[in-house]
Amino acid sequence: MVGIEKTLLRKVGEAIERFRMVREGDRVAVAVSGGKDSMAMLEALLLLQKRAPINFSVCAFTVEQGKFLRPIEPIGEYLKQRGVAWSLHRDNPSIRLIDEQPDHGCDLCSRYRRRAVYQIARGLGANVIAFGHTADDFCESLLRNALFTGRLSALPPIAWSRQKDFRLIRPLVFVPETVTRAYSEARKIPVIPCGCSQKTGTVRGSIRNLFADLEVEHPHLKETLLSAMGNIEPSRLLDTRYLNLEEAPEREPELFPMLA
Repeated sequence: MVGIEKTLLRKVGEAIERFRMVREGDRVAVAVSGGKDSMAMLEALLLLQKRAPINFSVCAFTVEQGKFLRPIEPIGEYLKQRGVAWSLHRDNPSIRLIDEQPDHGCDLCSRYRRRAVYQIARGLGANVIAFGHTADDFCESLLRNALFTGRLSALPPIAWSRQKDFRLIRPLVFVPETVTRAYSEARKIPVIPCGCSQKTGTVRGSIRNLFADLEVEHPHLKETLLSAMGNIEPSRLLDTRYLNLEEAPEREPELFPMLA
């Protein structure tokens, strides 16, 4: 337990410091989805709150969209024992969506959830919203965008809402799911699964299976991808916004150095 907690705190602390996610006087609203990742993130923020050289407060909320496979109340009971202020918001538009458009896609559901999240955070007096996307999600997003949307992009570790009234952070950017799973199990944190996680035949599922197969022989694959996201060479890509098309460099790069 001690070892896995140290790993979690070290990686979350690194993300917060590198991207300036949390600042003096912030009120951080943690989006608790019911899964292991967001709960582990909440625990990490509570522990760091006691050790950080700055003052910030933490609260939590959950959006009920009608997709939990079990009652959500155990989450509330657990957080009450931890002394965490928690709000449960039943999003009626999302629930009607299930009845009216049962085959709706993830994009539409996310749009409904985002609207609800901003409304809740505003009511909680928060200026920062923390989401539980892990290193796995960042790597999967990179591959999904490259293969299926033609964009070289992933999730941003820090961003702003359209109205600039909320800072959106993802403190688990360097934390793999193996760590959040082990931590949640060690602490006996209640986990409430969502029906979306049970879907099969999805692009996300295919990418996860691809990673699982590759990691048998390349166990540090996701660490390498995360490193690549922070080590971009725009001049080696095809976006003309980052290429010098007019002037030749002082020295042409050797395309086939092994033949030189």
